Amino acid sequence: MSYSVNKTDDQWRSELDADQYAVLRQAATERPWTGELLDESRAGLYTCAACGNELFVSGTKFDSHCGWPSFYESIRPDAVELIEDRSMGMVRMEVRCAACGSHLGHVFPDGFGTPTGDRYCMNSIALDFSPEPKA
Repeated sequence: MSYSVNKTDDQWRSELDADQYAVLRQAATERPWTGELLDESRAGLYTCAACGNELFVSGTKFDSHCGWPSFYESIRPDAVELIEDRSMGMVRMEVRCAACGSHLGHVFPDGFGTPTGDRYCMNSIALDFSPEPKA
């Protein structure tokens, strides 16, 4: 797929720290219950940590008790790209940033009690958060 943000591997390595690079560019997974955004509850916007693409709004975040920030839908359908992932001996849907192709996490159809029934299970390190300004 062609992305609107295209950089060489060397450029990504120079812009991201080692942990971010492993998750965003090599599809690693951060350890559960360790991400800085897991317990973030303020109103605001979640963007791709690699390119700044808008991904999720705080109103779609919910506590799924899985150890990673979870959302029931992306900010708009074309904000993320879903790719079948058959690694780890199972079939899952990988979630990538549609602007730069960076790995964000996976989406599962087990968001019980949410409007969509989906659980976008995201790596905290793959996201940046901007709180809404206080009125």
